[in-house]
Amino acid sequence: MDTKAFKRSLQQSENYFRKGFGHAEEVSFVMQSAYQSPLIQKIRENNYTLQQGEVTIRLAEAFGFCWGVERAVAIAYETRTHFPTERIWITNEIIHNPSVNQHIQEMKIEFIPIKAGQKDFSVVEKGDVVILPAFGATVQEMKLLNDKGCTIVDTTCPWVTKVWNTVEKHKKGNYTSIIHGKYKHEETLATSSFAGKYLIVLNMKEAEYVANYILNGGERNEFMEKFSQASSPGFDPDKDLERVGIANQTTMLKSETEQIGKLFERTMMKKYGPDKLNQHFLAFNTICDATQERQDAMLKLVEEKVDLIVVIGGYNSSNTTQLQQIAIARGIPSYHIDNAERIKPGNRIEHKVLYGDLTIKENWLPEGEITVGVTSGASTPDKVVEEVIEKIFEMKKAVAVV
Repeated sequence: MDTKAFKRSLQQSENYFRKGFGHAEEVSFVMQSAYQSPLIQKIRENNYTLQQGEVTIRLAEAFGFCWGVERAVAIAYETRTHFPTERIWITNEIIHNPSVNQHIQEMKIEFIPIKAGQKDFSVVEKGDVVILPAFGATVQEMKLLNDKGCTIVDTTCPWVTKVWNTVEKHKKGNYTSIIHGKYKHEETLATSSFAGKYLIVLNMKEAEYVANYILNGGERNEFMEKFSQASSPGFDPDKDLERVGIANQTTMLKSETEQIGKLFERTMMKKYGPDKLNQHFLAFNTICDATQERQDAMLKLVEEKVDLIVVIGGYNSSNTTQLQQIAIARGIPSYHIDNAERIKPGNRIEHKVLYGDLTIKENWLPEGEITVGVTSGASTPDKVVEEVIEKIFEMKKAVAVV
């Protein structure tokens, strides 16, 4: 399929919408009451600091809802307002935040059901409205919905579509797209659907494995087994790694994406020589501004004197996981929670270990005066952050009394 031509054709269709429906003012009021927080605004205005009793809260200077997320949620709200009686579906979670997705479902916007690990689009009928979430949807899903005669409301973040444009350029130049991301993540699935040949690497370790294969060769079967679910159909590492371009899942750790890009640049330079580098390597900046700002703010926060850090966001939120990774790399006790209910009575917290499972930490708040660093992923409303901070104050008071 000519994915670029299809996308252009879809965007010209009368059943395709990428902007709101003229209900911005009405939706803005609803979103303010549901997601915004006077307390968080107060902390922002007070140099991102709030002290109460023995607790000092230090907020990261960039956190929470980014523009792309806020835009996607607002368009979803506008869609229900504009189509009050139609059946509305969404191909994935609108964003990776449980409270937001619950609100979406309460508006009777249904998720496409999953059967045997696959989305079951048979429930969607002609005339139904289908929302594409902030992460985007695969080109195959878009075509299926268009062929069914659905009304498509596309909330894909412009930073994600920027990556799609990048892999289109790779494809046009017969470059294999090396995508830094998680191969099961819906954004990476969407991006790879626009690519020609592609290989998805999770981290620097996997990238180094690929770079070593480019320079020294290796066991082909081992390579294909390692990347069996993270490569394009028919991928051949002995042929398809001669020309490579770099792309990324927008929520990955900025510094690692940059390191991976530099690694492949050095690799191709070493293999083919500096004078032929441009024939074998392409790189475009596809790091999301909002992701970068939150990571930079987290890097600044971990340099301050904090006793522990609470990272708030959905457990399947990649950008939230990257923030937690920064805290752990600095050896600071950190707790990734998705909402205030994870803070339990008796000075306990139920939190997600990095790349691990939920676990209970006893006596997580130290005695005496403490400084707690707080940040949240780009899909987390200020209201949720407020609830967590209030719960920390409440918990610390109880600990002090005991």
